Order: sequence, then structure tokens, then C-alpha cells
Amino acid sequence: MSLSRRDFFKYAGSAGAGVAMGTATLDLKPVAAAGTALKLKEAKVHPGVCPYCAVGCIQLIYSKGDKIIDIEGHPDTPHTLGRLCPKGAATIQLSNNPLRPTKPMYRAPGSDKWEEKPIEWMYEQIAKRYYDTREKYFIEREKDKDGKDVVVNRLEAIASLGSACIDNEECYLLTKLNRTLGIVYHEHQARV
Repeated sequence: MSLSRRDFFKYAGSAGAGVAMGTATLDLKPVAAAGTALKLKEAKVHPGVCPYCAVGCIQLIYSKGDKIIDIEGHPDTPHTLGRLCPKGAATIQLSNNPLRPTKPMYRAPGSDKWEEKPIEWMYEQIAKRYYDTREKYFIEREKDKDGKDVVVNRLEAIASLGSACIDNEECYLLTKLNRTLGIVYHEHQARV
């Protein structure tokens, strides 16, 4: 079949108008509501608080058996009216993400592959490296602008960068650890 440019626009225009008319008369809201109801049917609901920022958004956590199947905002939350930010909406990935590492992985300096190590070994290595760095680079005293000796108790050889992936409690503990060690360069990025 030979189709001229004029015929193409005529057929494409009528097909587009047909699709527009069909979707305008077809209401899919009841179908979407029924699909959601089926997904959550027989699921237990547990109210919880989003673990990320300090806003305190209430979440409804739906589970079947011992698996979380859905997390959504609670509509009775006065400050969000049931909405969640992108981090809160992705909370389900904390437990259900198949790509999430579940065992400690280590890549040696200069290596191109990751290897599994015991968690105790990882803790020992981190503690040892922190200790060695602090012993070598800790600044106890420093001269001020007038030349007097002043106690500063700081460590500039280690920097700490938090992330939007850790919750309030982890941030608090990280801050306490950094301040205890004298770490000066302490930053946290919690913006989405």
C-alpha cells in the first residue's frame, strides 16, 4: 500500500483523535483502586516512623508473613497528609532490595576485585586504622596568633562524610564518635 504524506497525516490524526476519545470516556480509577486493594488484602499494617530525617513522617508498613510488601505515608500525618519524600518512599528497599549487600566486602589496595571478609575482621581493621591515624596526626597544642600555646585537641587527617542513607540515630552516633576522636572535618549531606 502506498501512503502519501497527506494520507499519513489524515490517518495519524484520526487515530490520535480516536485514542483521545477512548481514554476520555474510560475511567481507570476504579481499576487502580481495586488493584491496590488486592495487593494489600490480608496484609497486616504496622504504623512506623520514617528512619531518615527529623521530620517524623508516619508510615504504614504492610506485611504478609515475614515480608514487607508495601510502605506508604499515613494520611493522618498532619504535616505531610500522607505524602512521603523520595527517601521515605524508597524505605521498602532497606529490607527488600536483592542488590543490597548483606555480607561485608573488602577490596585490597590495588586490587580490582571485592572479597568477602568476616565482620569482626572489618571492625578490627577500621579500629586499627583510626587508632594509627589518630596517634600519628593528633594535634594537642598549637600556637595562637599571639604565639601562646593553646590546647586544640583536634585531628585533621580524617574526614567524615555522612549520607542521606543513614538515619537520625546513626547520624547522632557518628557525630559523637567524630567529636570524641577530635575530628574537625565532619559533614553530613541529607538533602534529596
